Amino acid sequence: MDQNAGLILKFDTGAATHVGKVRKANEDSFIVKPSVGLWAVADGVGGHEAGQIASQTLTQTLSTIGRPVSLADQLARFQERVLRANDQIRDIAESRGGGTMGTTIAALLIFDDAFTCAWAGDSRVYRIRDRTVQQVSKDHSEVQELVDQGVITPEEAKNWPRRNVITRAVGVYDDPQVETVEGRIEVGDTFVICSDGLTGHMSDADIGETVISARPQDACDRLIETTLERGASDNVSIIVVRCYRTERTNFVPGSSFGDGKAQP
Repeated sequence: MDQNAGLILKFDTGAATHVGKVRKANEDSFIVKPSVGLWAVADGVGGHEAGQIASQTLTQTLSTIGRPVSLADQLARFQERVLRANDQIRDIAESRGGGTMGTTIAALLIFDDAFTCAWAGDSRVYRIRDRTVQQVSKDHSEVQELVDQGVITPEEAKNWPRRNVITRAVGVYDDPQVETVEGRIEVGDTFVICSDGLTGHMSDADIGETVISARPQDACDRLIETTLERGASDNVSIIVVRCYRTERTNFVPGSSFGDGKAQP
């Protein structure tokens, strides 16, 4: 029997961001909207002012997504806003005299018991199921391409001098090329969405151990604390989303999103 039959999902959400110990400004932005099934992290590129503008432009545009009526509608709304933000960022960059200006995106979309992960760049989405951590996204980066080609090993990639060079971003090209993966949620699934400021200092196992043992907001706070203890060479942003189930009482079609706890 489908464990989600006759049920709707509710979410416990935690979120945190920190400038880190080296950078002077926080170029990360995030958005938490459980009521429409959207959580996302954006990591700006192009220098602190340009990066901040790019990431904030994207998350502010995504905030207008509204409540979808289907999974396809949700993804279409998301993609339209990414394209809109892409154009806005390119216009801003041109008005500022050109130069690199863009942002990564890592997003989780949930409609009923279906999820979509969407990303461009090296911000990541993980899923923790049955105490096992899986990286759902795959970095769009120069170092990941070298690993895929067998030029370097995953261990060598950790210290590769150009490991922060990304190959996709919103606002840099006419087509932002956001990649997506879809799947079904099982009750108890936990998703982690983060910028590379976290993964630069913590392994997948470190992240999983912290998230599994704590409520989402506590997990975010502990991850930030550990990153700071390890040097926090970049801005770091984290969202943790845990999926629960609730009896389908007085269910109204189209209202399948329960608001969770969100603490930016």
